[in-house]
Order: sequence, then structure tokens, then C-alpha cells
Amino acid sequence: MIVSSDLSRLVPSEKAALIYAQAHGDVTTRLWRAALGSSDTADDQHGAAQRAENAEFNLDSLLALFTPKGDAATAAGTPIPIQAAGRLPAASPVSALTSVAGSVTSLLTGLGANARFGQAFVAAAARTGVPAAALAAIVDAEAAKTGDGGWKTTSRNPRSSAAGLGQFLGGTWQSEAERAGTWLHATAVTNGWLGDDGRVHPNARSALLALRYDATASINATADYASRSVAQLKRAGVAVGEDLTTIARAAYLGHHLGTADAVRFLTGSLDSGRARRLLDAQVGRAAASHRITQARSAASAHRSWLLDFVSRHVMPARFSDAVKAIATQIEPLQTING
Repeated sequence: MIVSSDLSRLVPSEKAALIYAQAHGDVTTRLWRAALGSSDTADDQHGAAQRAENAEFNLDSLLALFTPKGDAATAAGTPIPIQAAGRLPAASPVSALTSVAGSVTSLLTGLGANARFGQAFVAAAARTGVPAAALAAIVDAEAAKTGDGGWKTTSRNPRSSAAGLGQFLGGTWQSEAERAGTWLHATAVTNGWLGDDGRVHPNARSALLALRYDATASINATADYASRSVAQLKRAGVAVGEDLTTIARAAYLGHHLGTADAVRFLTGSLDSGRARRLLDAQVGRAAASHRITQARSAASAHRSWLLDFVSRHVMPARFSDAVKAIATQIEPLQTING
């Protein structure tokens, strides 16, 4: 796990894996977008942040972060010192919970090769109220894995700009840094990455986006996004149940689809065109066409695929012993509508 936000401290093999993942992702993203005939894969977690995709983190910017001298971001003529991938906020809520997290990390079960992430999950759960087991289930469904089931902090989706344990698109990651109250926002403020308008300085984007490969940052961002998703689903009138599995799967749908599409999906109002684009992005055009032919509609095909994926991959019960002391902190929720 990358516990330091200074990427220069990675050992050569970790740097090589990260560079390879980024290079592979840069090339295949262009090919995938060309195949889809679109500038981005569709989804709202994903689509809400298209405005930042024109300044996407790429191989060149990653390599620059490994350069000892580094680059200084400049805004309005004022140099802004940026460490390799940024400094964590001095008064981070996570650092304040270190002693608490350390005392309950031993309760985490089911993490296996990912036990080293336990403290970050517990701290993020205590800060946001989202059960640690739900957060672990989201990461387990999103991140690439090693042979022993370990999550790769260098995960990179070849079909989009999604990266890290939480598989955040660059634009979504930037939006979360600009959203007041999030862990990423506190980090951006600490590093001087935000302008007076609250937006990330253009020259600070590379350092910010590199934090997607930092496990602590990715887990906290996943927690903030999950909390937001559940709250927005409730405000939209979607009933979300109080049991752990329902909370985890509702949060995952928000993470995977974005809240707007998650609401449409859960209320059966996702239109066929959008469903087709989402399914294409997930399984490829040929497989999507086959599924649509069998289901006789894009919306039905996409719904069937996603529900099956969620039921097989979002399994918080594997990690449920981790949150017995935390689960009571989350407010009661009602059962999610299928």
C-alpha cells in the first residue's frame, strides 16, 4: 500500500508497475473512446466531471512527479510548492482518529491480503458514518487484484481514465477535491491547490490526480462519495434499507453509475440509449449487442448485467465483523427499491 503521499518514495518495482498501468491506460483509453465514438465513457460519477477531462493526468505528468526537482504550479504568477503527490492536511480528520482506528483495526475480518488497508477503512467509516464493510466491498468490486486477492493501488481502467482503488475518473476526483467538506478538499486546501474561485489550479491537477494511487486518499474519497450518494438517493425518493448489504449496494450503484443514473436505474427510468452506452462501456460493443438481442431491450440487458455484477461482487458480509462498533453510527435507512 502507498501509505506516503510522496510517490518518489516508491521502490523501483512499484514505480514500474504504476508507470506501466498509466501508459497502458493512456493508450487504451484513446482506442476505446475512438471505438465508442465518444470523448468519454458514460456515467455520471464519470460524466459529471467531463469539464476536467481536457487536462487529464497522463504518463508525462506521472513521470514528472518522479523527477526529483519536480514542477512548481503557478497561479496568477504566484508559485505554489507542491510535493510529489501532495501533503495530507495537517489537521486531517483521519490523523485525529488514528488512535481510535488502531484500537479497532483488529476487528476487521475478511480482508486477507488487504489487511494493511484496515486502519484507513475504519478511520474513513468513523469520519463519514458509512460502514467500513460497505467501503471495503466497493473497493473489492472496483480495484484490480493480484493473484492472492490483494487490491492493486495502481489499478487503471483501460477503457476510461478511472484509476486507483476507488477507480475514480480524473474529473470526478477533481470535483471531489473542489467539494467542501471532503477529505480531498482538505488535502487540496493544505497544498494550496485551489484558487480563490474554489477550482483546482491547472498546474496542480497532475499532483492531485496522482493521489488516486494513494490508498488512504482513495479510500477516503470512496467514503465521501458513498456518503453523498446515499444521501442524494434518499433525497430523490429512493428508499435505502438499513441493512449492511443494502447500504453497500446502494452506495456502489451511486459510485458506479453516478447519482443521477443510479436514481434512474433504481426507478426503472434509465432510457435505452443511455443504457446501451453504459453497457458498451462495461462489456464492449459486441457483448453488449448480444445481451441486448437476448433481452430484447438495452435497458433490460444493462439492468440484468449490473444487478448480476452487484450481487456477485458487492458482498460486504465478507467484511461485516469490521463494523460492529461503527454500524450503529449510521442513521436508519429504509429498504432499497429493486
